[in-house]
Amino acid sequence: MTRKELIRIIKERKSFLCVGLDTDLRKIPSHLLDSSDEPIFAFNKAIIDATAPFCVAYKPNLAFYECFGLQGWAALEKTLAYLRQNYPSHFLIADAKRGDIGNTSKMYAHALLEQLDFDAITVAPYMGTDSVTPFLNCEGKWVILLALTSNAGSADFQLLQTEAGTCLFEEVLRKSKEWGNEDRLMYVVGATQGKMFERIRKVVPNSFLLVPGVGAQGGSLEEVCRYGMTSDCDLLVNASRSIIYADHTEAFAEKAMEEARCLQQQMATLLESI
Repeated sequence: MTRKELIRIIKERKSFLCVGLDTDLRKIPSHLLDSSDEPIFAFNKAIIDATAPFCVAYKPNLAFYECFGLQGWAALEKTLAYLRQNYPSHFLIADAKRGDIGNTSKMYAHALLEQLDFDAITVAPYMGTDSVTPFLNCEGKWVILLALTSNAGSADFQLLQTEAGTCLFEEVLRKSKEWGNEDRLMYVVGATQGKMFERIRKVVPNSFLLVPGVGAQGGSLEEVCRYGMTSDCDLLVNASRSIIYADHTEAFAEKAMEEARCLQQQMATLLESI
């Protein structure tokens, strides 16, 4: 999916919502465990059908599938096939946070961007150029670099001050512009980072930002948009637990729909201002 296509879908759907499919067997409604031979896929299918009209992207977190071995991997493949067949205009992100020496990154890229055919993959940039470029060599695919995350440990490295008086995350952003531009690169920025979005926009003014942390983590959608939205939007705001685990009864899909619709309506209002 190209940048223009993604922007068009955001404007048509009046949404920049990404739904995180962090499917945990310990949290899904118990009736699915009793009634389905494929509870992970059954849960994902119900969530997707309920939320698809209100979002533009889905982001499976691969750890939640890999931990179940072949069963989890099969559920992921079946989820992706269902999305492509029924909702082909949705942007599909592999939340994998890969990043290794060049030859290993090449294999990761082949597995996730070519074999599983995700539109994008999250990548840890701290091993440098040769760990990132193999992902960018996959034609038509996006790389989403970790920039400034919302976890407490982000201060350990990302906020370290350089001799130039900038933070390390800002130097990562600057260096990454040598690898690709806003047509191929996005950045992960936690919703709890507030006014730091202003500093990020000074370095990457027109790049898409993937923003987790709205919802269960307490990030403010209004604040993200105030400091991070551009004239083309250039935001994908992810919500996972607040949508997919909004209810634990047989009505879980209906409640997920309500939560997704509520966020979409807020987003539609915010999009009117650009």
